[in-house]
Amino acid sequence: MAAAEGAAAGAEASRFAALREQRVFLTLCVLIMVNQLGFGLITPVLPLYADSFGLGPSAIGLVIGIYGAARFLANVPAGRVAEAKGRRPVLIAGALINALSAALMASAQSLPQLLLYRLLGGLGAATVLVAGQIMVADIATPLNRGRLSSAYQGFFLVGVGLGPLPGGILADHFGLRVPFIVFAATAALTGVAAFFVLRETKPARPVLPAERVERAAGGESVRAVVLSWAFVLVAAVTFVQFFARTGAMFNVVPLLGREELGLSSSQIGLALTLVNVLNIATLYHAGVWSDRIGRKPVIWPSTVIAGLSMLAFAWSGNFAMFAGSALLWGLASGISGPSPGAYVVDLAPPDLRGRVIGIYRTCSDAGYIVGPILLGWLGGVAGFTAPLVLTAVLFVASGAAFALFAPETHGRSR
Repeated sequence: MAAAEGAAAGAEASRFAALREQRVFLTLCVLIMVNQLGFGLITPVLPLYADSFGLGPSAIGLVIGIYGAARFLANVPAGRVAEAKGRRPVLIAGALINALSAALMASAQSLPQLLLYRLLGGLGAATVLVAGQIMVADIATPLNRGRLSSAYQGFFLVGVGLGPLPGGILADHFGLRVPFIVFAATAALTGVAAFFVLRETKPARPVLPAERVERAAGGESVRAVVLSWAFVLVAAVTFVQFFARTGAMFNVVPLLGREELGLSSSQIGLALTLVNVLNIATLYHAGVWSDRIGRKPVIWPSTVIAGLSMLAFAWSGNFAMFAGSALLWGLASGISGPSPGAYVVDLAPPDLRGRVIGIYRTCSDAGYIVGPILLGWLGGVAGFTAPLVLTAVLFVASGAAFALFAPETHGRSR
């Protein structure tokens, strides 16, 4: 009888814990969605805002790229702080820094101010995104990691996806500074709400010294993880994704739409909104596929399709072709979805997640830095087709390398 009562009590406690984790996960997703709504507002506006200061393509690329430089520098420290102090305070601090940065961007008067305020925004973004990704990893299990990651990314993309069209409309009717003011409001709301409603997900039990020794003897350390071929190859895929997202989609593609196709801010915003609509439509299914058939069969085909979308943008001659290219990019990025991140979490021991995820995001944010600067410079000297073709080549090369040499990690037991 006592054993049966104990089992019933254990089952009830397990159900309660699962329900609590579901509530934490849903709260996190909603907060990230609100934060990213503001980011989406400025996506089609930022290169045009920088251009209003009389800047050329290279300088515009620098304004976009310095945001990635700040994220690059902040990812690993944010991961370390999240391991030591908890995920929740890191996320709250990042949201408030985002709010301050966006408000200052709306008041910028010169290129140095733009660079400084974008640098501050990158620091805030790194803390929010690292903390959020670690929280999802804390809540998920190996069997549902792809689906939870896809649901989280879906909320993320709903926020980003709802932003570009109203951002373009706000810019057309009220000026290029207004979307930054609205971004400041959404980021501040995220930070305040997280303070009152978000629970901590950091595991309560620390790793004992004996366990550290045993794991180190088996090679499971941060160094062992990040120097493995599996990590290097998935980091290369994600580097190219960020290289393309910020260098091509946030810089070259809007300028191509305006300079060569004569599109308005609203039309460019509509095309970028279509990207996110298709992302959202395919994302959950991509997570299910990742959990059922593995990470690898999802990652490499989507990477190759992304390369084809870059070629489609390069050869677009009107708004219909421009929008079709955006749909192809949306399909590729939606299929890839959560799989690279889930692949990295498969590799990382639980108490090393902060540092491993921080290093992974540092690798991806290197693409955030290099992409807009390199592609902006190349667009200035060779036209907008050349940077898009270069991006396509990088996509195909990284996808092929991953297909040939990366091991499968789904179902891997620790």
